[in-house]
Amino acid sequence: MNVLLILIPVSIILGGLGLCGFLWTLRSGQYDDAEGSAARLLLEDDDAPNDAPDEPRS
Repeated sequence: MNVLLILIPVSIILGGLGLCGFLWTLRSGQYDDAEGSAARLLLEDDDAPNDAPDEPRS
């Protein structure tokens, strides 16, 4: 029973830290555009510079 005197406050503190972390991510905009990032991976980037030259260098 004495263990509960330690475990209950520790679990409340850890839960509060988790809640604070979640609220911090909400306020910083971590979840704003979840679908946009996935769509950008699938689209081709036409404006990217071409790293490979068309003609071989001598």
